[in-house]
Amino acid sequence: MSDKIKDTPYIRVENLKKYFPTKRGLLHAVDDVSFSIQKGETLGLVGESGCGKSTLGRCLIRLLESTAGSVVLHDEKTGINTDVTKVSASVMKELRKKVQIVFQDPYSCLNPRLSVWELIAEPLIVNSVFPDKEAMKKRVRELMSIVGLAERLENSYPHELDGGRRQRIGIARSLALSPEFIVLDEPVSALDVCIQAQILNLLNSLQKEFHYTYVFISHNLSVVRHVSDRIAVMYLGKIVELADYKEIFANPLHPYTQALLSAIPVAKLDVQKDRIILEGDVPSPIEPPECCRFAGRCRYCKDVCKQDTPLLEEVKSGHFVACKFALRA
Repeated sequence: MSDKIKDTPYIRVENLKKYFPTKRGLLHAVDDVSFSIQKGETLGLVGESGCGKSTLGRCLIRLLESTAGSVVLHDEKTGINTDVTKVSASVMKELRKKVQIVFQDPYSCLNPRLSVWELIAEPLIVNSVFPDKEAMKKRVRELMSIVGLAERLENSYPHELDGGRRQRIGIARSLALSPEFIVLDEPVSALDVCIQAQILNLLNSLQKEFHYTYVFISHNLSVVRHVSDRIAVMYLGKIVELADYKEIFANPLHPYTQALLSAIPVAKLDVQKDRIILEGDVPSPIEPPECCRFAGRCRYCKDVCKQDTPLLEEVKSGHFVACKFALRA
């Protein structure tokens, strides 16, 4: 986690929406989401499968075109604010040097026909960063060293490597153009526990050294707690709670967040946790209800919860929650 977070928002997301057309209607993958990210911060994004985490991450760097809303990127050097969702293709090409992504599957995102050296060099070649081949070779080897890949592996192919090394290639590719902002889309979910720890420690050390800004997407709250400065909880396309990671774990206010935290396993045989079992069905994202989307599964639900949609409001300093009864305790 970053040691110091500046006051000026580096990324400001306002009323972002992403709808997908289907035969039955519009699927509300991301529905009116607003938040900000500070320079050098890691924002953890959690929620169950299908809640819109990955779609949101892709919209932030315009791998997916958003339906509405804005993603404003602040340039500290010039003071210029740029709305990523509205710039031209030529401007976006330059912005892509600043924003990158590490995908979930460390194998399917790599071209099996390219060697490790060619995979890491590809972004440099596409963007004509180093016309001099010797300079490019030096940069590729530098990136391999940064992510912990031995130089002897530069002629290896992805199928010859384990998951941890493949993920390190993906991280090296994302760092090739010296970005400022990186979306990490479940970067350790396909790895075993010991390799997960290595990759998480690598990401932390890279952030401290190069002052990267991260959005870390995961369904694993234990992992998110280890790397995040703040955590945003998503449910059915909306952010329902947003706070400092310590506050989220110590004082969760939204019933959905409470249920998620209760499901974290405890590695002690003599410790029993009170599990919150959610009942009821998840509403369809194609026809989401015009009220609290968690109402049908919430143990605190009242009639007012079924009448309108609760707004994400700051109920404590830095703690935002979308629930009419968040302070009932």
